[in-house]
Amino acid sequence: MPMIRLETFIAAPAERCFDLSLDVDAHSQSTAQTQERPIAGVTSGLMKLGDTVTWEAKHFGVRQHLTSKITAYERPRHFTDEMVKGIFQSIKHDHEFISQPTGTLMIDIFAFQAPLGPLGRLAETLFLTRYMKKFLIIRNNYLKQAAEAGE
Repeated sequence: MPMIRLETFIAAPAERCFDLSLDVDAHSQSTAQTQERPIAGVTSGLMKLGDTVTWEAKHFGVRQHLTSKITAYERPRHFTDEMVKGIFQSIKHDHEFISQPTGTLMIDIFAFQAPLGPLGRLAETLFLTRYMKKFLIIRNNYLKQAAEAGE
């Protein structure tokens, strides 16, 4: 199972970073390249423990749906979202926010497993891990800019 770990320093308080990371509207804006939009569950505003959202997005030219649920929540330090329905075998995304003297260290630990057994593992190795890492970096850069601008 591939795991992607990213560390992003943000010159903003942990509370702001945490809230932006759980904001459905900010997520939609941060994933404009895949036309991601909420279609069920929480469709705007902040998510909290137990909330679900179903996203519609276009990846690899194919429109897809993915439902995730907030399964752990400790504001402003940590939350976890996990896929409950979608094309992947599994997705678990841990978000950690560590206060620093001049801001927040945001840590993403993103673990996923593609479907289709051996073919899925081959896709993970050949392109899917790189694609998901780039997707997360684009999202984190958006969150960094928004948090530092005070949005």
